[in-house]
Amino acid sequence: MDNPLNHIYLRISDMLEQQINSGTLKIGDRLPSVRVMCKEQGVSMSTVLQAYYHLEAKGLIESRPQSGYYVRFSPRQLTARPKLSDERYLVGGSTAEDLIAEVYNDLADSTRTVFSLSVPAPELLPIAKLNKAIVEAVRRLPAGGTGYETIQGNINLRRQIARWSVVWGGTLSSADIVTTTGCMNALSLSLKAVTELGDTIVVESPGYFGILQLAEGLGLRVIEVRTDAETGIDIDMLKKVLETKKVKAVILMSNFNNPLGCSVPDENKREIVKMIQHHHIALIEDELYGDVYFSPNRPKNCKAFDDSGLVMWCSSFSKTLAPGYRVGWVAPGLWLEKVKRFKMYQQISSATLQQEAIALFLENGRYEHHLRRLRNTLHSNCLQYIRAIDEYFPSGTSTSHPKGGFLLWVEMAKHIDTYQLYKLALRYGISIAPGRMFTLKDQYHNCMRLSYGLPWSHKVDDALKKLGRLVGG
Repeated sequence: MDNPLNHIYLRISDMLEQQINSGTLKIGDRLPSVRVMCKEQGVSMSTVLQAYYHLEAKGLIESRPQSGYYVRFSPRQLTARPKLSDERYLVGGSTAEDLIAEVYNDLADSTRTVFSLSVPAPELLPIAKLNKAIVEAVRRLPAGGTGYETIQGNINLRRQIARWSVVWGGTLSSADIVTTTGCMNALSLSLKAVTELGDTIVVESPGYFGILQLAEGLGLRVIEVRTDAETGIDIDMLKKVLETKKVKAVILMSNFNNPLGCSVPDENKREIVKMIQHHHIALIEDELYGDVYFSPNRPKNCKAFDDSGLVMWCSSFSKTLAPGYRVGWVAPGLWLEKVKRFKMYQQISSATLQQEAIALFLENGRYEHHLRRLRNTLHSNCLQYIRAIDEYFPSGTSTSHPKGGFLLWVEMAKHIDTYQLYKLALRYGISIAPGRMFTLKDQYHNCMRLSYGLPWSHKVDDALKKLGRLVGG
Protein backbone atom coordinates (compact mmCIF):
# COMPACT_ATOMS: atom_id res chain seq x y z
CA MET A 1 0.00 0.00 0.00
CA ASP A 2 1.26 3.53 -0.80
CA ASN A 3 2.53 5.58 2.13
CA PRO A 4 0.16 8.57 2.65
CA LEU A 5 3.21 10.74 3.41
CA ASN A 6 4.29 10.31 -0.21
CA HIS A 7 1.23 12.24 -1.32
CA ILE A 8 2.17 15.14 0.97
CA TYR A 9 5.61 15.62 -0.57
CA LEU A 10 4.12 15.26 -4.06
CA ARG A 11 1.51 17.91 -3.23
CA ILE A 12 4.26 20.32 -2.19
CA SER A 13 6.42 19.56 -5.23
CA ASP A 14 3.41 19.91 -7.59
CA MET A 15 2.56 23.29 -6.04
CA LEU A 16 6.10 24.57 -6.60
CA GLU A 17 6.25 23.09 -10.09
CA GLN A 18 3.06 24.95 -11.04
CA GLN A 19 4.62 28.20 -9.80
CA ILE A 20 7.70 27.51 -11.92
CA ASN A 21 5.64 26.65 -15.01
CA SER A 22 3.44 29.73 -14.59
CA GLY A 23 6.44 32.05 -14.22
CA THR A 24 5.66 32.99 -10.62
CA LEU A 25 9.04 31.48 -9.78
CA LYS A 26 11.59 32.37 -12.44
CA ILE A 27 15.00 30.94 -13.30
CA GLY A 28 17.44 32.04 -10.59
CA ASP A 29 14.77 32.67 -7.94
CA ARG A 30 15.47 31.24 -4.51
CA LEU A 31 12.90 28.82 -3.09
CA PRO A 32 11.74 29.20 0.51
CA SER A 33 14.20 27.59 2.92
CA VAL A 34 13.43 24.10 4.17
CA ARG A 35 12.65 25.48 7.65
CA VAL A 36 10.30 28.15 6.30
CA MET A 37 8.50 25.62 4.09
CA CYS A 38 8.13 23.25 7.06
CA LYS A 39 6.46 26.01 9.05
CA GLU A 40 4.24 27.19 6.18
CA GLN A 41 3.04 23.71 5.21
CA GLY A 42 2.98 22.19 8.68
CA VAL A 43 5.09 19.20 7.65
CA SER A 44 8.38 17.62 8.69
CA MET A 45 11.78 18.60 7.34
CA SER A 46 12.16 15.20 5.66
CA THR A 47 8.89 15.73 3.74
CA VAL A 48 10.04 19.12 2.41
CA LEU A 49 13.44 17.71 1.50
CA GLN A 50 11.75 14.86 -0.35
CA ALA A 51 9.70 17.41 -2.33
CA TYR A 52 12.85 19.40 -3.16
CA TYR A 53 14.75 16.25 -4.16
CA HIS A 54 11.84 15.36 -6.45
CA LEU A 55 12.03 18.76 -8.19
CA GLU A 56 15.81 18.48 -8.33
CA ALA A 57 15.54 15.08 -10.05
CA LYS A 58 13.34 16.71 -12.70
CA GLY A 59 15.99 19.34 -13.30
CA LEU A 60 13.68 22.18 -12.23
CA ILE A 61 15.69 23.32 -9.22
CA GLU A 62 19.28 23.03 -7.97
CA SER A 63 20.94 23.09 -4.59
CA ARG A 64 23.67 25.67 -3.97
CA PRO A 65 25.93 24.89 -1.01
CA GLN A 66 25.22 27.04 2.06
CA SER A 67 22.71 29.05 0.04
CA GLY A 68 19.58 26.92 -0.52
CA TYR A 69 17.53 25.80 -3.50
CA TYR A 70 17.12 27.85 -6.68
CA VAL A 71 15.03 27.54 -9.84
CA ARG A 72 17.25 26.07 -12.51
CA PHE A 73 14.88 25.57 -15.41
CA SER A 74 11.40 26.54 -16.54
CA PRO A 75 9.65 25.04 -19.60
CA ARG A 76 7.83 28.37 -19.92
CA GLN A 77 11.07 30.15 -20.83
CA LEU A 78 12.23 27.79 -23.55
CA THR A 79 12.39 28.46 -27.26
CA ALA A 80 9.21 28.41 -29.33
CA ARG A 81 7.53 25.20 -30.44
CA PRO A 82 8.48 23.79 -33.87
CA LYS A 83 6.77 25.48 -36.82
CA LEU A 84 6.85 22.42 -39.09
CA SER A 85 5.87 22.50 -42.74
CA ASP A 86 4.21 25.51 -44.36
CA GLU A 87 2.20 23.15 -46.56
CA ARG A 88 -1.29 22.58 -45.20
CA TYR A 89 -1.94 19.11 -46.56
CA LEU A 90 0.06 16.81 -48.80
CA VAL A 91 -0.75 13.88 -51.05
CA GLY A 92 1.86 11.15 -50.57
CA GLY A 93 4.40 10.25 -53.24
CA SER A 94 7.93 9.17 -52.42
CA THR A 95 8.84 6.94 -49.47
CA ALA A 96 11.46 6.93 -46.70
CA GLU A 97 11.58 3.13 -46.51
CA ASP A 98 15.35 2.83 -46.97
CA LEU A 99 16.04 5.41 -44.26
CA ILE A 100 13.73 3.64 -41.79
CA ALA A 101 15.41 0.30 -42.47
CA GLU A 102 18.85 1.85 -42.03
CA VAL A 103 18.01 3.46 -38.69
CA TYR A 104 16.39 0.33 -37.26
CA ASN A 105 19.13 -2.01 -38.50
CA ASP A 106 21.61 0.06 -36.49
CA LEU A 107 19.81 -0.59 -33.18
CA ALA A 108 21.59 -3.92 -32.70
CA ASP A 109 24.66 -2.21 -31.21
CA SER A 110 24.02 -2.18 -27.44
CA THR A 111 26.91 0.22 -26.77
CA ARG A 112 25.07 3.13 -28.41
CA THR A 113 22.94 5.74 -26.69
CA VAL A 114 19.69 5.09 -28.53
CA PHE A 115 17.40 8.10 -28.76
CA SER A 116 15.69 6.67 -31.85
CA LEU A 117 13.61 3.91 -30.24
CA SER A 118 10.18 4.86 -28.86
CA VAL A 119 10.00 2.35 -26.00
CA PRO A 120 10.93 2.60 -22.31
CA ALA A 121 14.33 1.27 -21.27
CA PRO A 122 14.26 -2.17 -19.56
CA GLU A 123 15.26 -0.49 -16.27
CA LEU A 124 11.86 1.24 -16.23
CA LEU A 125 9.87 -1.99 -16.57
CA PRO A 126 8.71 -4.35 -13.76
CA ILE A 127 10.51 -7.35 -15.24
CA ALA A 128 10.66 -9.47 -12.05
CA LYS A 129 6.93 -9.04 -11.45
CA LEU A 130 6.15 -9.85 -15.07
CA ASN A 131 8.19 -13.04 -14.77
CA LYS A 132 6.11 -14.03 -11.75
CA ALA A 133 2.93 -13.29 -13.71
CA ILE A 134 4.10 -15.61 -16.51
CA VAL A 135 4.71 -18.42 -13.98
CA GLU A 136 1.28 -17.81 -12.46
CA ALA A 137 -0.29 -17.85 -15.93
CA VAL A 138 1.30 -21.23 -16.70
CA ARG A 139 -0.22 -22.64 -13.52
CA ARG A 140 -3.62 -21.10 -14.13
CA LEU A 141 -4.18 -21.92 -17.80
CA PRO A 142 -5.33 -25.30 -19.11
CA ALA A 143 -2.40 -27.34 -20.46
CA GLY A 144 -0.03 -24.69 -19.15
CA GLY A 145 -1.07 -22.19 -21.81
CA THR A 146 -0.03 -24.34 -24.79
CA GLY A 147 -3.46 -24.29 -26.43
CA TYR A 148 -4.96 -21.75 -28.85
CA GLU A 149 -6.95 -18.83 -27.51
CA THR A 150 -10.34 -18.00 -29.02
CA ILE A 151 -10.22 -15.80 -32.12
CA GLN A 152 -11.40 -12.74 -30.19
CA GLY A 153 -8.67 -13.23 -27.59
CA ASN A 154 -8.14 -14.05 -23.93
CA ILE A 155 -11.37 -13.37 -22.05
CA ASN A 156 -9.56 -12.34 -18.85
CA LEU A 157 -7.48 -9.79 -20.73
CA ARG A 158 -10.45 -8.42 -22.65
CA ARG A 159 -12.37 -8.05 -19.41
CA GLN A 160 -9.47 -6.15 -17.80
CA ILE A 161 -9.03 -3.84 -20.81
CA ALA A 162 -12.76 -3.06 -20.73
CA ARG A 163 -12.55 -2.36 -16.99
CA TRP A 164 -9.49 -0.15 -17.54
CA SER A 165 -11.33 1.90 -20.19
CA VAL A 166 -13.35 3.51 -17.38
CA VAL A 167 -10.37 5.81 -16.69
CA TRP A 168 -11.10 7.73 -19.91
CA GLY A 169 -14.87 7.46 -19.69
CA GLY A 170 -15.26 4.29 -21.72
CA THR A 171 -18.26 1.99 -21.45
CA LEU A 172 -16.76 -1.02 -23.21
CA SER A 173 -17.37 -4.66 -22.42
CA SER A 174 -15.14 -7.66 -23.10
CA ALA A 175 -17.33 -8.46 -26.13
CA ASP A 176 -16.30 -5.15 -27.78
CA ILE A 177 -12.57 -5.97 -27.83
CA VAL A 178 -10.34 -8.11 -30.04
CA THR A 179 -6.80 -8.81 -28.86
CA THR A 180 -3.96 -8.42 -31.37
CA THR A 181 -0.23 -8.92 -31.79
CA GLY A 182 0.72 -5.40 -30.75
CA CYS A 183 -0.79 -2.09 -31.85
CA MET A 184 0.51 -2.27 -35.45
CA ASN A 185 -1.46 -5.49 -35.90
CA ALA A 186 -4.55 -3.71 -34.50
CA LEU A 187 -4.05 -0.87 -36.99
CA SER A 188 -3.47 -3.29 -39.86
CA LEU A 189 -6.64 -5.28 -39.11
CA SER A 190 -8.60 -2.02 -38.81
CA LEU A 191 -7.35 -0.63 -42.11
CA LYS A 192 -8.08 -3.88 -43.92
CA ALA A 193 -11.60 -3.92 -42.49
CA VAL A 194 -12.51 -0.43 -43.76
CA THR A 195 -10.48 0.05 -46.98
CA GLU A 196 -9.74 -1.56 -50.31
CA LEU A 197 -6.84 -1.21 -52.75
CA GLY A 198 -6.65 2.36 -54.10
CA ASP A 199 -8.75 3.98 -51.35
CA THR A 200 -7.70 7.27 -49.77
CA ILE A 201 -6.96 7.76 -46.08
CA VAL A 202 -5.93 10.79 -44.02
CA VAL A 203 -2.99 10.78 -41.61
CA GLU A 204 -1.16 13.35 -39.50
CA SER A 205 2.01 15.05 -40.74
CA PRO A 206 4.54 14.41 -39.37
CA GLY A 207 3.16 10.98 -38.54
CA TYR A 208 4.36 7.62 -37.33
CA PHE A 209 6.35 5.95 -40.10
CA GLY A 210 4.86 2.51 -39.34
CA ILE A 211 1.40 3.79 -40.26
CA LEU A 212 2.71 5.42 -43.43
CA GLN A 213 4.52 2.27 -44.56
CA LEU A 214 1.52 0.09 -43.68
CA ALA A 215 -0.79 2.27 -45.78
CA GLU A 216 1.56 2.16 -48.74
CA GLY A 217 1.92 -1.61 -48.38
CA LEU A 218 -1.87 -1.96 -48.58
CA GLY A 219 -1.93 0.13 -51.77
CA LEU A 220 -3.73 3.06 -50.18
CA ARG A 221 -3.52 6.68 -51.24
CA VAL A 222 -2.33 8.83 -48.32
CA ILE A 223 -3.15 12.47 -47.61
CA GLU A 224 -0.98 14.06 -44.92
CA VAL A 225 -2.63 16.85 -42.95
CA ARG A 226 -0.44 19.35 -41.13
CA THR A 227 -0.18 18.72 -37.39
CA ASP A 228 0.62 21.32 -34.74
CA ALA A 229 3.30 20.49 -32.17
CA GLU A 230 0.94 21.43 -29.33
CA THR A 231 -2.69 20.95 -30.44
CA GLY A 232 -2.38 18.15 -32.98
CA ILE A 233 -4.02 17.78 -36.37
CA ASP A 234 -5.31 20.93 -38.09
CA ILE A 235 -9.05 20.28 -37.87
CA ASP A 236 -9.93 23.08 -40.32
CA MET A 237 -7.83 21.41 -42.99
CA LEU A 238 -9.13 18.00 -42.00
CA LYS A 239 -12.65 19.32 -42.52
CA LYS A 240 -11.69 20.71 -45.94
CA VAL A 241 -10.12 17.41 -47.01
CA LEU A 242 -13.16 15.38 -45.92
CA GLU A 243 -15.45 17.75 -47.82
CA THR A 244 -13.41 17.74 -51.06
CA LYS A 245 -11.87 14.25 -51.22
CA LYS A 246 -13.38 10.78 -51.15
CA VAL A 247 -11.81 9.53 -47.91
CA LYS A 248 -12.41 6.06 -46.45
CA ALA A 249 -10.67 6.50 -43.07
CA VAL A 250 -8.75 8.88 -40.83
CA ILE A 251 -5.88 7.56 -38.69
CA LEU A 252 -5.17 9.72 -35.65
CA MET A 253 -2.93 9.54 -32.60
CA SER A 254 -5.12 11.67 -30.36
CA ASN A 255 -2.90 11.65 -27.25
CA PHE A 256 0.89 12.18 -27.25
CA ASN A 257 1.36 11.74 -30.97
CA ASN A 258 4.40 9.98 -32.40
CA PRO A 259 6.62 11.83 -33.29
CA LEU A 260 5.50 15.24 -31.97
CA GLY A 261 4.25 14.28 -28.51
CA CYS A 262 1.23 16.58 -28.98
CA SER A 263 -2.34 15.94 -27.82
CA VAL A 264 -5.59 16.98 -29.47
CA PRO A 265 -7.70 19.16 -27.10
CA ASP A 266 -10.97 17.58 -25.99
CA GLU A 267 -13.11 20.07 -27.91
CA ASN A 268 -11.20 19.18 -31.11
CA LYS A 269 -11.60 15.45 -30.43
CA ARG A 270 -15.35 15.96 -30.12
CA GLU A 271 -15.39 17.96 -33.36
CA ILE A 272 -13.35 15.32 -35.22
CA VAL A 273 -15.79 12.60 -34.13
CA LYS A 274 -18.68 14.74 -35.41
CA MET A 275 -16.88 15.11 -38.75
CA ILE A 276 -16.37 11.40 -39.29
CA GLN A 277 -19.95 10.71 -38.22
CA HIS A 278 -21.21 13.30 -40.72
CA HIS A 279 -19.26 11.61 -43.55
CA HIS A 280 -19.83 8.10 -42.11
CA ILE A 281 -16.19 7.07 -42.34
CA ALA A 282 -13.93 5.25 -39.88
CA LEU A 283 -11.66 6.99 -37.41
CA ILE A 284 -8.85 4.58 -36.55
CA GLU A 285 -7.54 5.91 -33.24
CA ASP A 286 -4.00 4.85 -32.34
CA GLU A 287 -3.86 5.60 -28.61
CA LEU A 288 -0.64 3.82 -27.79
CA TYR A 289 0.65 6.43 -25.33
CA GLY A 290 -2.61 7.47 -23.63
CA ASP A 291 -1.75 5.98 -20.23
CA VAL A 292 1.59 7.82 -20.03
CA TYR A 293 0.31 11.27 -19.05
CA PHE A 294 1.99 13.86 -16.82
CA SER A 295 -1.13 15.78 -15.72
CA PRO A 296 -3.19 14.69 -12.68
CA ASN A 297 -5.81 12.95 -14.84
CA ARG A 298 -5.75 10.75 -17.91
CA PRO A 299 -6.84 12.62 -21.05
CA LYS A 300 -9.95 11.49 -22.89
CA ASN A 301 -9.65 9.97 -26.33
CA CYS A 302 -11.87 10.21 -29.41
CA LYS A 303 -13.55 6.92 -28.52
CA ALA A 304 -14.96 8.63 -25.41
CA PHE A 305 -17.04 10.90 -27.69
CA ASP A 306 -18.22 8.16 -30.04
CA ASP A 307 -21.79 6.87 -29.90
CA SER A 308 -21.85 5.60 -33.49
CA GLY A 309 -19.28 2.78 -33.51
CA LEU A 310 -17.22 4.59 -36.16
CA VAL A 311 -14.16 5.04 -33.90
CA MET A 312 -11.85 2.01 -33.89
CA TRP A 313 -9.78 2.31 -30.69
CA CYS A 314 -6.34 0.65 -30.99
CA SER A 315 -3.60 0.30 -28.38
CA SER A 316 -1.17 -2.11 -26.72
CA PHE A 317 1.01 -2.68 -23.67
CA SER A 318 4.20 -2.32 -25.73
CA LYS A 319 4.94 1.24 -24.61
CA THR A 320 4.01 0.84 -20.96
CA LEU A 321 4.71 -2.68 -19.78
CA ALA A 322 6.24 -5.32 -22.04
CA PRO A 323 7.35 -4.40 -25.60
CA GLY A 324 8.40 -7.94 -26.46
CA TYR A 325 5.12 -9.55 -25.37
CA ARG A 326 3.39 -7.96 -28.38
CA VAL A 327 0.01 -7.76 -26.68
CA GLY A 328 -2.40 -5.22 -28.16
CA TRP A 329 -6.08 -4.79 -28.90
CA VAL A 330 -8.72 -3.03 -30.92
CA ALA A 331 -12.31 -2.08 -30.11
CA PRO A 332 -13.50 -2.10 -33.75
CA GLY A 333 -17.03 -0.80 -33.24
CA LEU A 334 -19.13 -1.43 -36.37
CA TRP A 335 -16.40 -3.56 -37.91
CA LEU A 336 -16.08 -6.12 -35.08
CA GLU A 337 -17.01 -9.15 -37.19
CA LYS A 338 -14.79 -8.11 -40.12
CA VAL A 339 -11.80 -7.61 -37.81
CA LYS A 340 -12.39 -11.02 -36.19
CA ARG A 341 -12.59 -12.63 -39.63
CA PHE A 342 -9.34 -11.02 -40.83
CA LYS A 343 -7.61 -12.05 -37.60
CA MET A 344 -8.79 -15.64 -38.07
CA TYR A 345 -7.47 -15.75 -41.65
CA GLN A 346 -4.08 -14.28 -40.76
CA GLN A 347 -3.28 -15.44 -37.23
CA ILE A 348 -5.92 -17.86 -35.90
CA SER A 349 -4.98 -16.80 -32.35
CA SER A 350 -2.91 -14.39 -30.24
CA ALA A 351 -0.16 -15.56 -27.86
CA THR A 352 -1.79 -17.31 -24.91
CA LEU A 353 0.69 -16.96 -22.04
CA GLN A 354 1.49 -13.28 -22.54
CA GLN A 355 -2.18 -12.31 -22.66
CA GLU A 356 -2.98 -14.16 -19.45
CA ALA A 357 0.09 -12.76 -17.68
CA ILE A 358 -0.85 -9.17 -18.52
CA ALA A 359 -4.45 -9.84 -17.50
CA LEU A 360 -3.16 -10.97 -14.10
CA PHE A 361 -0.98 -7.85 -13.89
CA LEU A 362 -4.02 -5.63 -14.42
CA GLU A 363 -6.25 -7.68 -12.19
CA ASN A 364 -4.14 -7.32 -9.04
CA GLY A 365 -3.43 -3.57 -9.36
CA ARG A 366 0.22 -3.92 -10.28
CA TYR A 367 -0.27 -2.11 -13.58
CA GLU A 368 -1.51 1.14 -12.03
CA HIS A 369 1.26 1.02 -9.42
CA HIS A 370 3.84 0.57 -12.18
CA LEU A 371 2.31 3.37 -14.28
CA ARG A 372 2.57 5.88 -11.44
CA ARG A 373 6.29 5.25 -11.19
CA LEU A 374 6.75 5.25 -14.95
CA ARG A 375 4.91 8.55 -15.41
CA ASN A 376 6.98 10.27 -12.71
CA THR A 377 10.22 9.02 -14.23
CA LEU A 378 9.29 9.96 -17.79
CA HIS A 379 8.06 13.40 -16.75
CA SER A 380 11.38 13.99 -15.02
CA ASN A 381 13.25 12.68 -18.07
CA CYS A 382 11.24 14.92 -20.40
CA LEU A 383 12.13 18.06 -18.44
CA GLN A 384 15.79 17.06 -18.20
CA TYR A 385 16.04 16.37 -21.94
CA ILE A 386 14.36 19.67 -22.84
CA ARG A 387 16.64 21.57 -20.47
CA ALA A 388 19.73 19.89 -21.96
CA ILE A 389 18.65 20.65 -25.55
CA ASP A 390 17.98 24.27 -24.60
CA GLU A 391 21.42 24.47 -22.98
CA TYR A 392 23.54 22.54 -25.49
CA PHE A 393 21.98 23.11 -28.90
CA PRO A 394 22.46 26.23 -31.07
CA SER A 395 20.21 29.24 -30.62
CA GLY A 396 17.06 28.93 -32.72
CA THR A 397 16.50 25.25 -31.95
CA SER A 398 12.82 24.54 -31.19
CA THR A 399 11.53 21.64 -29.13
CA SER A 400 8.06 20.23 -28.57
CA HIS A 401 6.75 20.30 -24.98
CA PRO A 402 4.81 17.05 -24.57
CA LYS A 403 2.46 16.45 -21.65
CA GLY A 404 2.95 12.71 -21.83
CA GLY A 405 4.45 9.88 -23.86
CA PHE A 406 8.14 9.29 -24.62
CA LEU A 407 8.97 11.57 -27.52
CA LEU A 408 10.42 14.98 -28.35
CA TRP A 409 10.40 16.61 -31.77
CA VAL A 410 13.36 18.91 -32.36
CA GLU A 411 13.46 21.45 -35.19
CA MET A 412 16.75 23.13 -36.11
CA ALA A 413 18.00 25.68 -38.62
CA LYS A 414 16.94 25.01 -42.23
CA HIS A 415 20.48 24.13 -43.36
CA ILE A 416 20.74 21.20 -40.92
CA ASP A 417 20.20 17.81 -42.58
CA THR A 418 19.31 15.34 -39.85
CA TYR A 419 20.10 12.33 -42.04
CA GLN A 420 23.68 13.57 -42.25
CA LEU A 421 23.52 14.32 -38.52
CA TYR A 422 22.32 10.75 -37.95
CA LYS A 423 25.31 9.34 -39.88
CA LEU A 424 27.73 11.59 -38.01
CA ALA A 425 26.22 10.90 -34.60
CA LEU A 426 26.60 7.14 -35.12
CA ARG A 427 30.37 7.62 -35.10
CA TYR A 428 29.99 8.93 -31.55
CA GLY A 429 27.74 6.07 -30.48
CA ILE A 430 24.47 8.06 -30.67
CA SER A 431 21.35 7.07 -32.62
CA ILE A 432 18.59 9.54 -33.58
CA ALA A 433 15.50 9.33 -35.80
CA PRO A 434 15.74 11.82 -38.72
CA GLY A 435 12.58 13.79 -39.45
CA ARG A 436 12.36 12.54 -43.05
CA MET A 437 11.22 9.16 -41.65
CA PHE A 438 7.88 10.61 -40.56
CA THR A 439 6.47 11.67 -43.92
CA LEU A 440 5.97 10.36 -47.45
CA LYS A 441 6.94 13.76 -48.83
CA ASP A 442 10.28 15.54 -49.19
CA GLN A 443 10.19 17.53 -45.93
CA TYR A 444 11.30 17.69 -42.26
CA HIS A 445 14.97 17.35 -43.21
CA ASN A 446 15.98 19.76 -40.41
CA CYS A 447 13.96 17.90 -37.75
CA MET A 448 14.52 14.81 -35.62
CA ARG A 449 12.66 12.73 -33.08
CA LEU A 450 14.31 11.89 -29.76
CA SER A 451 12.99 9.40 -27.22
CA TYR A 452 13.37 10.18 -23.53
CA GLY A 453 12.63 6.58 -22.59
CA LEU A 454 16.23 6.24 -21.40
CA PRO A 455 16.69 7.08 -17.69
CA TRP A 456 18.45 10.37 -17.12
CA SER A 457 22.16 9.86 -16.47
CA HIS A 458 25.58 11.43 -17.05
CA LYS A 459 25.87 9.26 -20.18
CA VAL A 460 22.61 10.64 -21.58
CA ASP A 461 23.60 14.21 -20.67
CA ASP A 462 26.98 13.76 -22.39
CA ALA A 463 25.30 12.29 -25.47
CA LEU A 464 22.95 15.29 -25.78
CA LYS A 465 25.90 17.64 -25.28
CA LYS A 466 27.80 15.88 -28.11
CA LEU A 467 24.74 15.99 -30.32
CA GLY A 468 24.36 19.72 -29.69
CA ARG A 469 28.01 20.28 -30.62
CA LEU A 470 27.57 18.28 -33.84
CA VAL A 471 24.55 20.41 -34.77
CA GLY A 472 26.50 23.57 -34.03
CA GLY A 473 29.35 22.41 -36.24
